[in-house]
Amino acid sequence: MIDRAIALLALLVLGAAPALAAPDGARLYSQNCAACHGENGTGGIGVPLALPSFQATISDDYIRKTIINGRPGRVMPSYKALNKDQVEALVRYVRSWNKGKAVTYSALPVKGDPKHGAQLYAEECASCHGADGEGGRGTGVTFSRPRDLPIMAPALNNVGFLASATDAMIKRTLVEGHEGTPMVSYIKKGLTEQDIDDVVSFVRSFERSPLPHNTASLAAEKPVIIRQSPYDLKTTVANVTQAINNNNFFFGRAQPLEYGLVAPDKADPHQVVLYFCNISFLNQALAIDPRVGMFLPCRITVVEHNGKVQVMSVNPKVLSRLFNNSELDVLCDRMQRSYIAIMEEATL
Repeated sequence: MIDRAIALLALLVLGAAPALAAPDGARLYSQNCAACHGENGTGGIGVPLALPSFQATISDDYIRKTIINGRPGRVMPSYKALNKDQVEALVRYVRSWNKGKAVTYSALPVKGDPKHGAQLYAEECASCHGADGEGGRGTGVTFSRPRDLPIMAPALNNVGFLASATDAMIKRTLVEGHEGTPMVSYIKKGLTEQDIDDVVSFVRSFERSPLPHNTASLAAEKPVIIRQSPYDLKTTVANVTQAINNNNFFFGRAQPLEYGLVAPDKADPHQVVLYFCNISFLNQALAIDPRVGMFLPCRITVVEHNGKVQVMSVNPKVLSRLFNNSELDVLCDRMQRSYIAIMEEATL
């Protein structure tokens, strides 16, 4: 009798325990993907995932690996922080836009002549995907600004893409194209199936000559650049202003760091931020990724504390990690060098 009561109690307890809810793919998509790919998969910064011709050539495994691997050096980040169930929920949600049959691909390599493929790639593919497979320039964010193509061509010489796409998928894309994008069918353009195999073989050869990325060097960077000044606050601010002009930047203004956050008479006079800009540099950066407006124009802060004066700025090379854009990394490296030159000139 006691054993039966214990069994019933256990059943009640277990039955009352709430089951873990399955991850919500729509919610995960809205949180992680919609900003780039559009709330309904119509595209934006990212490719239009709901496009029928795109859905017709991708597999579940390609989506899965793309989520996990991302595209290093491009805008698409890696979502390795998502667990397996969350990734699968995202795959199911993205595939809910597929109106055709599910696609699976063989993992066997396509046999072709990469040397001939390189020639065909230069003639047919490089104008969109880049001479070295680096992909279309910029982010695809345009809205009020022009761009070369309605959809940014993906980077083919990219470890994330090459780890996600099988040879068979690349071949089918070349054979069928993506209607609604600049990616046409190369069979219809007159290439033979062997020609296409040669191009696929060349694209796969990118694995042996990957484009350089500076992930390791970025990881070692400190988030703030700091230099000690031997001068008082007023002299240091004047020195920074002069150094800004000497390094071909336009000086904007100097104001208390707390300006706008507290009443003017409450702002700490020992913390001053200086704003400056180089219009040519600004235009280059915005053309690559308009989101750099988050940390432009340039600024350097001068702080006096306990009789010591420090000159500091955010490290642009660390900020560039937020954008996962190898083009922008080059400009952020240049910006870092400019900051250091200004700060060291001002504190000599």
